Amino acid sequence: MSTTDYKFEGWVGHDKDSVGNLKFGTFEPKTWTEDDVDIKIEFCGICSSDLHTLRSGWGPTDYPQVVGHEIAGKAVRVGTNVTGIKLGDRIGVGAQSGSCLACEDCNKQKESYCANPPGMIPTYGGKYADGSKSTGGYANYARVPSHFCIPIPEGIPSEIAAPMMCGGVTVYSPLKQNNVGPGMNVGIVGIGGLGHFGLLFAKALGARVTAISRSRSKEADARELGADDFIATSEEGWVQKYARHFDLIVCTANNADMPLAEYCTTLKVGHGKFVMVGAPEESITFNVFPLLMANVSIGGSLIGSPSEIREMLELAVKANVRSWIEVRDLKDVNQALIDMEDGKPRFRYVLKCD
Repeated sequence: MSTTDYKFEGWVGHDKDSVGNLKFGTFEPKTWTEDDVDIKIEFCGICSSDLHTLRSGWGPTDYPQVVGHEIAGKAVRVGTNVTGIKLGDRIGVGAQSGSCLACEDCNKQKESYCANPPGMIPTYGGKYADGSKSTGGYANYARVPSHFCIPIPEGIPSEIAAPMMCGGVTVYSPLKQNNVGPGMNVGIVGIGGLGHFGLLFAKALGARVTAISRSRSKEADARELGADDFIATSEEGWVQKYARHFDLIVCTANNADMPLAEYCTTLKVGHGKFVMVGAPEESITFNVFPLLMANVSIGGSLIGSPSEIREMLELAVKANVRSWIEVRDLKDVNQALIDMEDGKPRFRYVLKCD
């Protein structure tokens, strides 16, 4: 069967002024193969990556563009080569929908770092080997290679699981890669869509967690999310108080003017690490001496692998981790994007797509 009895329709960005100005229409999904799954989308989270992409903030966007990479829905078509997924299964899809699946990195379950053609294919705005375009979740249906379709376990509602597919695993991955657990001091910079997941999952892994923000406006929320301590960087004395304190800091902030050198002085000597998961549109510069003087390091982490998403969802069930969300109707996506840009969500908007 090469055709379907449904159309792929959604909200499409046509130029760099698309935030708040998406147009509803039909679009062409990737070319069907028997390794694919078609998903009837029920929910799709709004990620800041959607805003960056729609306005060409990270570089020129290949318009027209259907964004959205926090997808949850049900399988309505399953290729003959697919195993582990059947019609009607609840499926989640994150920020990646393809890789070569044959290189050293893919074989080590690090698919998001694949550089072998076709490389890391994002869930929207990417190109598959045949030249067809990947399309996202602000839509009624998605077509995705099955390797990147993750069954959603019982115990997590689909609207709660959706934003974990990108936002959740983006912070879960560096926490796990750095062996976060009991006895460790972990700082989370930025108490927003990503940062709230950082607090939830660092706490679920057993760490002592400190929320770090410019002001105390989100302190009550941070503590409810699990923060043991709170730093307001606009206040005096925090650098001295927390000197050489953290085993790991995960930074979810997207602003380039962060006090990066100061953050590095709060890392423990010899192994402390500062990991960027936020992606400012501007370049960051800083003084390297805090790294030299304490033998600490700066790194980065990009989303998470399918295996990490599965592991994260299992932890979410076990520890009762729940995304803080507000559900918005897909038809109201333009206003939701404007509200997202204005910093209004606490802490993720999730579009209801059916």
